[in-house]
Amino acid sequence: MRKLTTTIVCLLFAAAAFAEEAKKEVKKPLSPPAKAEAKIGGKNITIDYSAPSKRNRVIMGELVPYGQVWRTGANAATTLTTDTDLMIGNVHVPAGKYTLYSIPGEKEWTLIISKQTGQWGSNYDQTQDLGRVKMKVAPVQDTVEQFAIDVKPGTGNRGTLTLTWENTQASVPVMVH
Repeated sequence: MRKLTTTIVCLLFAAAAFAEEAKKEVKKPLSPPAKAEAKIGGKNITIDYSAPSKRNRVIMGELVPYGQVWRTGANAATTLTTDTDLMIGNVHVPAGKYTLYSIPGEKEWTLIISKQTGQWGSNYDQTQDLGRVKMKVAPVQDTVEQFAIDVKPGTGNRGTLTLTWENTQASVPVMVH
């Protein structure tokens, strides 16, 4: 009888440990890694970021305050990698790797291209700015649950960089050299 009780207790512990391990494997990150990739004029542009979700929160003006530098995503800094020189709005961006920040506003956003890379997303250093460019803001018809960055090719060597979340889309033209 004692052997049977010991066996049952061991099996229960093993089952509990297995169930706990299974929970860890299923749990998804709240802000999963995401990537925006495009070829514009035959050149590669890649943006790596973490995509937070709305989750019943007010985003614009509250979670993401107006008039303050925002990491433009979640977790680690959002990175832009380009294999050619770009013009993002009126800012010349040489081929390389950069960090993107933004300053959201109700009517206008500012995109910040930073030379500093490899830092955590909230470690912004203004002295590392390569440049800043104004972004056009427009409402979106349907609420966007998960933050998204997109680079959309246009005609020739032109395209558009967009940031979309909740009820807002900010965009800026991109041109490859």
